[in-house]
Amino acid sequence: MSNEMHYLCSMSESVTVAAGPTLTPKDFATDQEVRWCPGCGDYSILAQVQKIMPTLGIPRENIVIVSGIGCSSRFPYYMNTYGMHSIHGRATAIASGLKATRPELSVWIVTGDGDGLSIGGNHTIHLMRRNFDVNVMLFNNQIYGLTKGQYSPTSETNKVTKSTPFGSIDHPFNPLALAMGADATFIARSMDRDPKHLQQMLLRSHGHKGASLLEIYQNCNIFNDGAFEVFTEKGTKAAETLFLEQGQPLVFAGGTKGIRLDGFRPVVVDLQGGQYSTGDCWVHDERDFYKAQILVRMFDDPSIEGHLPRPFGVFYETDRPCYEDALRLQIEETQALRGKGDLDKLLRGKETWEILA
Repeated sequence: MSNEMHYLCSMSESVTVAAGPTLTPKDFATDQEVRWCPGCGDYSILAQVQKIMPTLGIPRENIVIVSGIGCSSRFPYYMNTYGMHSIHGRATAIASGLKATRPELSVWIVTGDGDGLSIGGNHTIHLMRRNFDVNVMLFNNQIYGLTKGQYSPTSETNKVTKSTPFGSIDHPFNPLALAMGADATFIARSMDRDPKHLQQMLLRSHGHKGASLLEIYQNCNIFNDGAFEVFTEKGTKAAETLFLEQGQPLVFAGGTKGIRLDGFRPVVVDLQGGQYSTGDCWVHDERDFYKAQILVRMFDDPSIEGHLPRPFGVFYETDRPCYEDALRLQIEETQALRGKGDLDKLLRGKETWEILA
């Protein structure tokens, strides 16, 4: 396999590959010059994806990266797999068609907060509800980077940018809450500056059977530098981040603070004062649909008093049939009826009218 960009048009037939040598991250790097701004968070995300790919046990010929438009969408050029740099907001639609026709492929979608939540927002929610077995990596930097610094669907209210010189009056999207509303079967969050955690979330996304949405906080050091600084810097990270672990109590700040539920309201408790212990804390359950809805909105709910940390990890995972599997079964059922059906009757439908002279 050469280091040139590979396009889907050359993959019209299944490829059978004999067992080859063990792959390394370098095998997933191309000879293309990586053209992101120096210091961009995309470099870290690319490095972590290239690190986990060899561990998946999937031939490069069976991996496809589909992107839309934006800084993040350069991604396919830098991955030595098949790929497509598609059009603005439509990566999800193109990947859906690919997965429907080639369900054996491992399909990864790279998109951004502008590409996937603005012009592509409609496609994103329908991908989630249909539950194609694909992996969505949504790079969220809360800004339009490629077009030079306009506010995006996730930019905070009153954000001053080139397109909002007096501050944005838009209410920002919450990507994970949107995914919950679209009945996504896997929802997670990580960040570019926590490589180990990001690798774990990428592996969890891949391991999920169904549509996985992984939101990745990505720093745009040119147009929105420091947007997520409190979650990444050593001096503030412990107090501002809450890492979710299945079956474990929600604790943070080095174990000195925890989250407990007061009815349906999450509150921060001090675990050093003697009044509360980890046994009083909310225990995370990735399968709990109702608590997941609290988690995805925990940091931006104005009805919650006090300062809450930002959750990272797997918020929710459930099982539901995948679209491509249901499609295959339907095709098989209709093929079994070939030659036995009545086309005229099908076209007439179930209702007929008799016209009297």
